[in-house]
Amino acid sequence: MSSPQNYLQTILVTGANGQLGSELRKLSGEFQSYNFLFTTKEELPIENKEAIKSFFKKQKIHYCINCAAYTAVDKAETEKEKAFLINADAGGFLAAACNDHNTRLVHISTDYVYNGNSTIPLKETDPVSPLNVYGLSKLKGEELVLNYCPSSFIIRTSWVYSEYGNNFVKTMLRLFKEKESINVVNDQYGCPTYAADLAKVIMHCIARMKNGAEYSGIVNYSNEGVTTWYDFALAIKHFVKSDCKIFPVDTSQYKTLAKRPQYSVLDTSKIKEVAKIEIPFWKESLHECLKILMG
Repeated sequence: MSSPQNYLQTILVTGANGQLGSELRKLSGEFQSYNFLFTTKEELPIENKEAIKSFFKKQKIHYCINCAAYTAVDKAETEKEKAFLINADAGGFLAAACNDHNTRLVHISTDYVYNGNSTIPLKETDPVSPLNVYGLSKLKGEELVLNYCPSSFIIRTSWVYSEYGNNFVKTMLRLFKEKESINVVNDQYGCPTYAADLAKVIMHCIARMKNGAEYSGIVNYSNEGVTTWYDFALAIKHFVKSDCKIFPVDTSQYKTLAKRPQYSVLDTSKIKEVAKIEIPFWKESLHECLKILMG
C-alpha cells in the first residue's frame, strides 16, 4: 500500500509569480489531492536545459503547467533573442523533459500567433502569421512543444488580466486616479480573459486527465463576448465610478513599437466541447476581479 505522499500527484507550475501562476497558487488550496510545486525563474530557470533535466530527475512530476513567458510585447522588438529563448527554446526544453518523464504538459500560448486580419472568431485551425516578435516567439514555442512532446495541451488565450502583476485593468485603475482624461484604442477587437477563470479551466482539465480524459493539441480560451480596448476601459470606469474621461482613438494615433492584431477574438467552441465547460461572459468576470481589487 502506497503512502499518502506517494499517492499525491505532483503539479509543477512554472512562472509562479506571473498572473496565471499567482491565480493557480491561490486556487491550489481547493485541490488537496495534488502536491503543487510553484517555481519562479530564479528557482527554475526554464531557459537552462540542464537545470530542467536535473529538476525532473530529482522528483516525479505528473503534470507541468508552463506559465513562464516573456510578455513585454514592445520590448521584444529590441530583445528578440531573449524573447525567443524564454518563449520558444525554453518551451522545447520543458517539453523534452516532460516527454522523457511521462509528464503531461499544459503550455500557455497567445492570440498574437494570428495576424489579426479575420472578421470572424478565430479557430485553432486558422492560419497563423504573427505580426511581431512576441507572437513569432510564442508560435515557435508551440511548434517546439508539440515537436518534443506531441501529447502536450496548448491553450491560446488573449487579453489576460487579474488582481496580480501588470495588466490593462490595473493600468486603467491607476490612470483613472492620475489623469482627468485618457485616450484608448477603439479599433482593436478581442476578448479579455480573467486569469482566475483560466486557472480553474486548467485545473478542471487536469482533474479530468487524472480520470482518463485525453487532452492534447491546441485549444483557444478566453471569456465570452467581443469588445475593444476602449469599451473594456469604459466597463472598468463604470464599475469603479471614475470621473476620468475616456476618448476613443485609432491604432494609427497610438504608436507602439510592436504592431498589434486588429482582430483577435478567439473561437472557444472546441474547449467548451472537449472539456465540457461553460465560459463566463467577460463583464461578469471583470466585475469579480474588480471587486477583489477595490476591496
